[in-house]
Amino acid sequence: MNFTSYLKDKKITVLRIGLLGRGVGDAAYMAELGASVLVVDDAPQAVMQPSVDALAEYKNVTFKFGPYDTADFTEADLVLVGAGTPLDSPELAAARAAGVPLKQSAALFAELSGIPVIGITGTRGKSTVTHMIHHVLSEVTGEEVLLGGNIRGVSNLQLLKNVKEESIAVMELDSWQLQGFGWAKLSPQISVFTNFMEDHLNYYQTEGLSKSEGMQRYFQDKAYIFTHQTEGSVLVTTPEVFDRAKTLAGVTLGQEVVLVDVSIIPEDVLLAMPGTHNRLNAALAYSALKVIDLSDEQIFDALATFPGVPGRLQGLGSIDGVKVFNDNNATTPQATAAGVRAVATGKNVVLIAGGSDKNIPVTELVEAITEEVKQLVLYSGTGTEKLKAALPKSVEYTEFELLNECVDAALAAAQPGDVVLFSPGFSSFGKYYKNEYDRNDQFVALINEHASS
Repeated sequence: MNFTSYLKDKKITVLRIGLLGRGVGDAAYMAELGASVLVVDDAPQAVMQPSVDALAEYKNVTFKFGPYDTADFTEADLVLVGAGTPLDSPELAAARAAGVPLKQSAALFAELSGIPVIGITGTRGKSTVTHMIHHVLSEVTGEEVLLGGNIRGVSNLQLLKNVKEESIAVMELDSWQLQGFGWAKLSPQISVFTNFMEDHLNYYQTEGLSKSEGMQRYFQDKAYIFTHQTEGSVLVTTPEVFDRAKTLAGVTLGQEVVLVDVSIIPEDVLLAMPGTHNRLNAALAYSALKVIDLSDEQIFDALATFPGVPGRLQGLGSIDGVKVFNDNNATTPQATAAGVRAVATGKNVVLIAGGSDKNIPVTELVEAITEEVKQLVLYSGTGTEKLKAALPKSVEYTEFELLNECVDAALAAAQPGDVVLFSPGFSSFGKYYKNEYDRNDQFVALINEHASS
């Protein structure tokens, strides 16, 4: 498709540009192609100023902050919707009523590029599986393989500059990005759905809905990764996800379905990332790669060199005989429980956890702490309070407000042979963190300071 003709002279409203760089890149791309871009955000301009500054060179990009003006949505040629926009947003409803298309950048990339897409979603594991697939394809082909979706700092629309006739894209797709695939009635040609667990209920379980109803809304968004696949498409998933998929009303699963469990990866295949859950991630990646006719030797040789993903059980080396793992992106209690069990060898884990509640039960995490954690270090938040209330009296902990205090306490408590694991189990936005990446960077910087001292 001629991207220039699609965007040139269009009047585009960008809703919620964010501070991660992806929205900024999308706005810049559209401006470069001659669109008139209006960025609207209900956050104060002082908060969003880095994004304003990043787009200062584009005279066809303007900004509005504060309460939204309905006309900005009803009089646009299209609205590019940022992540986390409420499902019941009156602005989106007004745009729909006026016949204005709603787009999301990952889906718009797939729509405009027309190239094959391998899409990966799931409550846990989607980032690891995405990077595994991308790593193997890059190693085997020696060609540029496009990597997009929920990737730090990567604008999906900017990726259009790199599209060639033979290109393929690997995209990590969260539930918000998959809303855009649902609007476009589009799904990737190869879809991987890793698992489905409780998460984001603070977004999906709105007033008046039960937990099961909130979970169903969450699953329906996730399911857009396969609901618009054609007969020639492939869905790679687990039996548990497939059983739930078959309950969706009005969905016909006519594509090829590949069901996966951990046994697909032979026991003698070595992986750099610890944990049974990462062997399942490798099995999902392997099954997707087999669809495009890679051999077992090609896949396993490349997987053996996969270094892991920053913030997902990322090894940061050792300090005085204590191994340090960064599991920043574990933002559910279940994910943290899996991380604890992956790195524990006996009760030798010093765990740093805590943050803001997402309305998810903490039972599994309490069990992992009781069985595997030597010392618990918490940083304050609503989720922390929930966890503390559920802990048995036998579990002792220290609590701090600042992450540097938590790191100091954890390293002081650890002995040679122990493991310090940073795995929050909750989200951590607010006055101390701009976003999850900022929290990640702060932790890594603190560990580097200790390692060099």
